[in-house]
Amino acid sequence: MSSRRLAASQGKGVIGEETKRKRRQRTKIEDRVSGEEAKTKRRQTKRQRQKIEKTDEEKKHEERNLALLALLDQPRSISQFKHIHALLITSGLSHQPPFNSKVFSLLANSGHADYTHRLLLHCPNPSVINWNTVIRAYSGSRTPNKSIRVFVEMLRFGMCPDHFTYPFLVKASARLSSIEHGMLVHSRVIKTGHHLDLFIQNSLIHMYGSCVEILYACKVFDEMSHRTMVSWNSMLDGYAKCRDLKRAREFFESMPEKDTVSWSSLIDGYVKGGEYREAIAVFERMKVAGLPKANEVTLVSVLCACAHLGILELGRSMHRYMVENELPLTIALLTSLVDMYAKCGAIEEALVVFKSIPKERTDVLLWNTMIGGLANHGHVQDSLELFAEMQVAGVAPDEITYLSLLSACAHGGLIREAWRFFESLESNAMMPKTEHYACMVDVLSRAGQVREAYDFLSRMPVEPTPAMLGALLSGCMNHGKLELAEKVGKRLIEVDPHHDGRYVGLSNAYAAVKRWEDAKTMRQTMEKLGVKKSAGFSCVEISGSLDLFIAHDKTHPKAVEIYAMGNLILMQIKRVLHSHEQEIFL
Repeated sequence: MSSRRLAASQGKGVIGEETKRKRRQRTKIEDRVSGEEAKTKRRQTKRQRQKIEKTDEEKKHEERNLALLALLDQPRSISQFKHIHALLITSGLSHQPPFNSKVFSLLANSGHADYTHRLLLHCPNPSVINWNTVIRAYSGSRTPNKSIRVFVEMLRFGMCPDHFTYPFLVKASARLSSIEHGMLVHSRVIKTGHHLDLFIQNSLIHMYGSCVEILYACKVFDEMSHRTMVSWNSMLDGYAKCRDLKRAREFFESMPEKDTVSWSSLIDGYVKGGEYREAIAVFERMKVAGLPKANEVTLVSVLCACAHLGILELGRSMHRYMVENELPLTIALLTSLVDMYAKCGAIEEALVVFKSIPKERTDVLLWNTMIGGLANHGHVQDSLELFAEMQVAGVAPDEITYLSLLSACAHGGLIREAWRFFESLESNAMMPKTEHYACMVDVLSRAGQVREAYDFLSRMPVEPTPAMLGALLSGCMNHGKLELAEKVGKRLIEVDPHHDGRYVGLSNAYAAVKRWEDAKTMRQTMEKLGVKKSAGFSCVEISGSLDLFIAHDKTHPKAVEIYAMGNLILMQIKRVLHSHEQEIFL
């Protein structure tokens, strides 16, 4: 019994040990499983945290990129743009889309072609679009010749130009007025099979017209299978630029339809050809037609015609037209307005327009126009003070500025100031041109220093022009230096033998010292050489209508009354002149 109990108790002990062992193993397994689960959970938590952190970082990068793009979208100065570009470079984004294309287009449109070119050279794999962007930037810059240079670089880099490349090269050739470059580009267009591209064909017509090679322009136009309004207008503009106004008018009348550009091209052609009355007539016809409305180019041309003819009322109506039609008053249009008012004698109205323009919008051409206008109206001191304002405004003067200032000095007899302005040309890295020398001769001649003017003229590095000699002759006549006047007058005839005014000037010089035979000889010499005295004319604006009066013209509706009044005046003059004086002056 006791042995059974012992055996039973021992069996229980063994079972208990086994149970404990299994329990320990189970606990270990459970601990291991719990540990693995915990590790798994920790790894999952870590990955989730990293994912969240990564998402946050991506969001930050995305927000930064959007902020940089927003900065690029805002108009900035070149210095501010360079700061943004530097940030893109340091961030490694400068060559990444969309930043690379954005930077290229912004730079090209801002007029900083050189900076765009440097950016291109640092680009690891520039595309054809990048090259075209730089060529386009240079074609519209002050150095269009660099478009050709960049095109050569493009070919050396092994890039193949496309149909977008050539119009910019053609434009550069047109701006250079280089028929050689234009024809080389045209030949390459034919070789590469782009000669049927409509945009290129229109560009070629414009280029040949700008280079005064209208026959080549006609050839391109005639070979076009399809013509657009741009094609017709380019051809019309070509005739106008070649000063073939008769054919320009015929071509204009033959156009299937006309738009604002068509009318503007013809008007501008007449203005540049000196046919101001015809330009005004075409504009009046355009207004009667009703459509299209005039644009900036039309109005600039019409204002120029008004300025040359002195038609103030029409000029004022143009100003009203701009305001009533809410046309954008560009700096070119405002400059034309100032010029028109000044040349039509309304200097106060010119000043009103000038002063209404914010200083930051002004350019050197506008300041030159106002300074010159004041000078021509005898407001010498005002023009010099305006020049001082121009310098304070930070606008750099150019050669025209100094020409206007010298003109002011001539009107005011300011010799010392004239010399200072003349010498300022070279100190400001500008070379005096013939117009500046002519102005200096005029300054000295008007002030009575004709001998000094003659010496200055003799020392000049350029040959004397008729304008210079004419100014000196006038000075000699006004100040009684008739011996020198004869010398200058003879030289003037040698330089410009076909101009009637040169003979008349010397004839008047002889008449002034009562050398009647010499004066008569000058008139006879004119007749022998076939030099005819140009008919004098004058324009008078009455109630908005311009009346032209030409000497010996009998086509005017009131010719009878005009000649009757002229004869009455001549009879009164003859009463106070001696017979030999009548022969010279009448």
